Amino acid sequence: MGSNGDCVNGKAAAAAAGGGLVVPEIRFTKLFINGEFVDAVSGKSFETRDPRTGEVLAHVAEADKDDVDRAVVAAREAFEHGKWPRMSGYERGRLMNKLADLMEEHADELAALDGADAGKLLLLGKIIDIPSAVQMLRYYAGAADKIHGESLRVAGKYQGYTLKEPIGVVGIITPWNFPTMMFFLKVSPALAAGCTVVVKPAEQTPLSALYYAHLAKLAGIPDGVINVVPGFGPTAGAAITSHMDVDSVTFTGSTEIGRTIMEASARSNLKMVSLELGGKSPMMIFDDADVDMAVNLSKLAIFYNKGEICVAGSRVYVQEGIYDEYVKKAVEAAKNWKVGDPFDATTNMGPQVDKVQFERVLKYIEIGKREGATLLTGGKPAGDKGYYIEPTIFADVKEDMQIAQEEIFGPVMSLMKFKTVDEVIQKANCSKYGLAAGIITKNLDIANRVSRSVKAGTVWVNCYFAFDPDAPFGGYKMSGFGRDQGMLALDKYLQVKSVITALPDSPWY
Repeated sequence: MGSNGDCVNGKAAAAAAGGGLVVPEIRFTKLFINGEFVDAVSGKSFETRDPRTGEVLAHVAEADKDDVDRAVVAAREAFEHGKWPRMSGYERGRLMNKLADLMEEHADELAALDGADAGKLLLLGKIIDIPSAVQMLRYYAGAADKIHGESLRVAGKYQGYTLKEPIGVVGIITPWNFPTMMFFLKVSPALAAGCTVVVKPAEQTPLSALYYAHLAKLAGIPDGVINVVPGFGPTAGAAITSHMDVDSVTFTGSTEIGRTIMEASARSNLKMVSLELGGKSPMMIFDDADVDMAVNLSKLAIFYNKGEICVAGSRVYVQEGIYDEYVKKAVEAAKNWKVGDPFDATTNMGPQVDKVQFERVLKYIEIGKREGATLLTGGKPAGDKGYYIEPTIFADVKEDMQIAQEEIFGPVMSLMKFKTVDEVIQKANCSKYGLAAGIITKNLDIANRVSRSVKAGTVWVNCYFAFDPDAPFGGYKMSGFGRDQGMLALDKYLQVKSVITALPDSPWY
């Protein structure tokens, strides 16, 4: 397991591991540079573990500075002298659509890789993650031939227009919670713009990114356009962000690392930086809400993907008129949320991604207890092996508690009561983050007022996790800057050039 053969079979080969767990065949574990799978210069590799058991899933080649240098050289050559930036947008779009076709052919295998590597639910991988990534890729394939500048009304005897040109070599650093979606959230618009990329997937979940590199090669995307260098942040990640020949870096992850990336950019070549960082998103549930709907949405908002999602609705504010009813039903719903093997179709929640995250979540649960919050349900590991945690709800949470202010990135809900609209707006904005927010009400005036008052990049009204490729996504405050999704996302992969031409004999000036 872990060899890099040339097999292109689209069906995941399953084998029974200890405990009867399904383990997909893992075929790509080397670095992907200039269209080839290669060993790290150092010869080193690292372990990626199965969070269902804690056992080693595969050994993956470990990139460091020398490997990043090789990848950047390949990406630079492909950008400066290769076909990709010089193709028409239509031609780029055709190849991107071929890649999307191959993803659909291999969807079962890809979902199984993310399931085993990240502990993600296999069923949802098949019906949500892979199809959503395909949709994202096709969206930007369609946008590739619609990138253009504009004519300018320049004063005097001049003609003016703008050109939009690909920025160059893009460094992409992705997180572990949605390995497939985050890969294509970043790679798709970069490819559409005509850029070349060096991708460092999270060290916890490198397997699907390497598979996508393989599929890109099969689709006919030229060598050097997509390079994938698994490794660790302080080595491979730092080499990308400080590289003098990388033109732009886009990153999704923690605010702490985002700050480090900005510093690296400033100290190197002042490369453009786009950051989608942490969140502590509020859910605001008003007295007129349907309580059952509110319970279902807020349960989904915090327990979906085991709470490992940047926009998780981790702060839940419930108006006092329905608070008691909500609490009773929310606790019951959490207790009925099945924790178990993510390959079991009846499971609602799999394991945390690794031991570090497992212990981090449990630490925050203990902090919540010490701070005086009331533990209503959960709060313990689930099962005797793997990294499973019970869905957890705290009540009597105060705004200054750590569990209300710090991103836990796990299945932990902080529940608070409020009286007035003004009060909940103030409390919702009492955070250093501003990534997303949820509003549940039947009152259009309340929905409009709160939507315009909350400081967040995305606001969902009577829904949650309603993502679409056409809807820009990003944060306010310490949740970062720059936008993914939508046509706006193309801007961070493009330079704008103004061209001014003298027209001394023009009759129009």
